[in-house]
Amino acid sequence: MFPTFIRRARLAIVLILFAVPLIVSAAAPADLGTRWELFVDDFLLATKSNATLKLAEPRRAEVVLTTDQPWEGPTSAYFSVVQDGELIRIYYRGSVGGSDQSDAQVTCVIESRDGIHFTRPKLGLIEAGGTKDNNVIWRGIESHNFAPFLDRNPACKPDERFKALGGLKAPGKNWQEGATAGGLYAFSSPDGLHWKKMSHDPAMTKGAFDSLNLAFWDVARGRYACYSRIFSNNTRAVQSAHSADFLAWSAGTPNRYATDAPYEHFYTSATVPCPGAEHLLLAFPKRFVPDRKKVPAHPIAGVSDAVFMTSRDGVKWDRAFLDAWVRPGPDEKNWTERSNMPAWGLAESAPGEWSLYITEHYRWPDNRLRRLVLPRHRLASLHADARGGEAITRAVTFTGKNLALNYATSAAGSVRVELQDEAGAPLPGFALADMPPLYGDEPGAVVKWKTGGDLSALRGKPVRLRFVLKDADVFAMRFAE
Repeated sequence: MFPTFIRRARLAIVLILFAVPLIVSAAAPADLGTRWELFVDDFLLATKSNATLKLAEPRRAEVVLTTDQPWEGPTSAYFSVVQDGELIRIYYRGSVGGSDQSDAQVTCVIESRDGIHFTRPKLGLIEAGGTKDNNVIWRGIESHNFAPFLDRNPACKPDERFKALGGLKAPGKNWQEGATAGGLYAFSSPDGLHWKKMSHDPAMTKGAFDSLNLAFWDVARGRYACYSRIFSNNTRAVQSAHSADFLAWSAGTPNRYATDAPYEHFYTSATVPCPGAEHLLLAFPKRFVPDRKKVPAHPIAGVSDAVFMTSRDGVKWDRAFLDAWVRPGPDEKNWTERSNMPAWGLAESAPGEWSLYITEHYRWPDNRLRRLVLPRHRLASLHADARGGEAITRAVTFTGKNLALNYATSAAGSVRVELQDEAGAPLPGFALADMPPLYGDEPGAVVKWKTGGDLSALRGKPVRLRFVLKDADVFAMRFAE
């Protein structure tokens, strides 16, 4: 027979294994209200069987801009997308090369009504390239990384509807730690075209800042948020800070990742609240690999691609997908340094369609910006192949009336949903056998069982959802009114 200590050890393991479901069941239900929840992480999921989280690949669309004007050039970069009603503006650095500290750098803007066809407005504001007949809105060192946004703060002053951060640290010892003069300055504008500094002093000084340092009104948390460049162990990284007035900022907090996530250079972050699900933060960092060189004739080493990650608090970031979100592809000019940088921000260019943008051919004469297209909320999915799979959520509560799914299947595929009580037992009338298979490709289909889809009687009560999928993707769910 086994020695006593071995029997006791095996008994302890069995008790631990049996205790795990009890711990899961004891967790407080997540209150979803009526908000959209996206399947971009494991937040909702308790168990999965032959089902996975699958990253969605954006569709490469048109080239919308080539930076070929005299005041632009091959090192034009750091694009920011701002949508104000039907008007879509993209701001960017115009640069022909040279020092980061050059005061010849300019901030340019292009405009569109559809996110596809952009024009350079002739603003007549600032001379650049030997003319004022251009689309330049600012000139100076701050144009190296000038990053505007439309301020959604309900208390925003009318003459400060647009805000921006821009600036650099001066060269010198320990500049990467923020030890030298300079920093990020706060700007405001009533119309997105005429800008002024909000203070003579920089609003933020602790950081490296030699990247696109962005800010926005974080509606879910009721404050301004900033994501800026730092260096950590000689690696390009991201820190966050917050502010009530856009001038006084908290100390920076480095982004945190799971211990098994690789330590990689994130050149930019492109962090943005998810439209329609603002409690969820999305980020599209440009991942930089400085020690690789694919094109021997190119003067500078390094290759880049883009990745995707999410956060529910702005500090802890979930990297459920370590693969690239956008690869360089077969174009040789995208295999040279600092290409494939996602622009910050996205636009709803058509109903249910998101336009994002990414740079190509950096430091080449045809340096350019390309549009990427995704259906709304389809960034990732709960996926099962034709052999079938399923997943069960954690316990949740809600205040809506119907369950709506953003989903897609093949012609032979299907989605079925079972509602369970907190212990995992099917609820009468909402068992798997009570639901006709759902199939098609719809952004907000209402789930119906044989008795209908009205869930009003279950409001405020903890339930679990069992998804049974066959050659199908569920991108997002919502208990809608």
